[in-house]
Parts: sequence; structure tokens; C-alpha cells
Amino acid sequence: MTTEKIDVAAVEQDAAKSAMQLSTENRGKNRRSPITEPSQLPQARRVVVKVGSSSLTSVENSIDENALRSIVDALGGAKARGTDIIFVSSGAITAGLSPLGLAKRPKDLSTKQAAASVGQGLLISRYTEYFARYGVTVGQVLLTAEDLMRHSQYKNAHRQIERLLDLGILPIVNENDAVATHEIKFGDNDRIAALVAHLIKADALLLLSDVDALYTKPPKDGGERIARIDDPIADLEGVEIGSVGRVGVGSGGMVTKVQAARIAAASGIPALVTSAGNINEALAGENVGTWFSTTGGRRNVRLLWLAHLADIKGTLTLDDGAVEAIRGRRSLLAAGVNAVSGTFTAGDPVSMKDQDGNEVAHGLINYSSDEVPDMLGKRTDQLGDEFGEDFARELIHVDNLVTLRPRSARTKLK
Repeated sequence: MTTEKIDVAAVEQDAAKSAMQLSTENRGKNRRSPITEPSQLPQARRVVVKVGSSSLTSVENSIDENALRSIVDALGGAKARGTDIIFVSSGAITAGLSPLGLAKRPKDLSTKQAAASVGQGLLISRYTEYFARYGVTVGQVLLTAEDLMRHSQYKNAHRQIERLLDLGILPIVNENDAVATHEIKFGDNDRIAALVAHLIKADALLLLSDVDALYTKPPKDGGERIARIDDPIADLEGVEIGSVGRVGVGSGGMVTKVQAARIAAASGIPALVTSAGNINEALAGENVGTWFSTTGGRRNVRLLWLAHLADIKGTLTLDDGAVEAIRGRRSLLAAGVNAVSGTFTAGDPVSMKDQDGNEVAHGLINYSSDEVPDMLGKRTDQLGDEFGEDFARELIHVDNLVTLRPRSARTKLK
């Protein structure tokens, strides 16, 4: 999966922490949300709501005023009932197209940045005006996925959002398209919403677009709504997941909604995927959309990134003994690796696969792709004797390794 690239130096600094430090950091964090059913959403203390571009804007009319009012009405009402709302809003690029006289979403980075710069101002102006009707003050928070991966920026983002909530402000989060230094990635706001939910320990995540639920296949072809996902592997077997939006202004499609829902669920936060038109019903706990039950507890954010968001630079093929070792929470040694591919440096994320090609883990490797081939199949003491004491250690330490369950081959991405 294509993602933002994190700062290697920061990753290496984190990777140098001892197991005791990591254990101390994570103590008490392995909790799950108290919300276990969609009917309990009205009791949620804190909810992250993400709305996609296609539900807020259009190429022809820039901002859809009626859609914005409906969403603000629902969120303003929920906040008045005592729920902390964090609103992740897409639409900045599309909102800027009409004012710039552009007939379609641009492909080049600089024009996207220009459109986002104009559109973000227009959006926040509307939100400020509409939320004021509820006596709600809004605060703008612009983030990138990278901001939520670097330790210092992660802490700053956490402090900012928590302080806004303490002051009674409704944070409006968007991906910082206007200052991106690389090509803007598909689905960033979906991923950012999942990471923000993790960041502020939300009780639930709502992912709203122009599609009312996940279906077994397109409804026009007789597909049925999937009301609940308890196991994101088994329950998605044979499902056709679309990857493009209805009107061509969004950038993620249902694929990124499912990815974001799985990220949230894996970190102890349930997620509901439905349409923006169902926002009132969703917040009221009615039976709409597709509910993703939690599949794990809160995790170290670096491992959450490594499992779901990392830009994988290479692949290691493991023997059966090494696969068993890493699944048993042990470090990966060179003796258990049969082959290597890709180009990477020390500290880069790599994929680990078994001999049948099934992905079993991601990890941060301690060596470069130039060094690893000569190390394969050798014991740690042999590496020290042959290459020096700096090589007498694991390829990937257990603290920088996360095991995976692969997506079913029968899950179809369209």
C-alpha cells in the first residue's frame, strides 16, 4: 500500500529504545472502546467523524451548501448532547476548483496545492459560520500521516486536539494538502481519521461518504449489505470492494474506508462505514452501514503504522523455523532468511513472507539491501566473526516487528 514516508532518523531513534522502555510506554494503553455495538453510539464519550469530498463538494459547484448544513446540524446536535466530536473533513482541493476556474481535479502537485490553499479557507469559513448557530467554536487542525508518525509531532498533535476539546472547541482536521512536499496520496484523510481516533482515544470512528454500506457485491448486481464485520479477513472473503468514488472528486473510495476501519478496529476502536446522508441515524445508533468490531487493543503508534501504513521497501523470504519464531514474538535472525529483494537502507520497513509467498510480518530492518545478501543463512556468531561485531545481531528486533494476517485472496479490489 502506498503511504507517506516517515523520517528515518526518527524511526531509528525509536528503534534504539529497549524492550523495557517500550513496555513502560505502552503500560495501561492496551484498552478497547466501551462501545461494542452500533446501538451504543449515543453513549459514546468521544467520536471521530470523517466525511469524504464527494459528500461535501462537487467540481461544478465547489461547496455543497446543503450537504454542509446537514452535516453541521448533526454534529452540532451531537456536541450539544455532550459528545466530544472531532471532525475530519475532506474537500479542500475540490472546493478550490471552481474559484480557480478548473473543470476537473488536477493531476500535478502544484495545482493541487493551489486548489487546496483556496478551498481550505472556503471550507473553514463555512464551518465557522454554520457551527456558530449552535454556539460552537471550531478550530482548524492540519495534519499529514507523517505528523502522526514522528514522536515529537505526534505528541504536539495530541496536546493540540486535547486542549481544543478541553476548551469546548470542535476540532476540524484535514490533511495538509497545501504544503505537501510530495505527491498527495490517495485516501490520506481516511487513514488520518483512523490515526486521530487512536491519538485521542476515541470511543468510535464514523467514516462517511456517498456509499451507505459495504456490500457483498454491487447492489445493482444483487449484492447484500454487510451489517457487521467481526473478522476483517474471513468476513470479507469474496467481497468486491470498489476503489473510486461516485463523482470523481474523492480520492479513496471504499477500499480506503475499509483500510481505515481495520486500522481503527485493530487498535481497539470500532468503526462504522456509511453514507453522509445517514449521519443522524448513525449517531442515533440506528441499524445503518457496516460496523467493524474491535479486533485488538490500543497499540504503540509506531507498530500501528508498521502494520497498516508503512511504505514497504523490500521483502525477506523466511524458512519455516523463522516464520514460527516471529509468530512466537522472537527477533528475526539472518539464519532463517532464504532470499531478499528490493532496495532499502537500515531502518526502512520491509515485508516478511513465508516460502509460499504469504506475507506474515512487517519490520524495521537493521541493515541495508547491500549488506543483507551476504548475511543470509548464517548464525549470529558467524556474522560477528566474518563481518565484525556490528553484524552480530538480529536482522529485525522483535520490538520493531509486527505480525500480520493476510487479506483473503478471495477479497476482490475493483
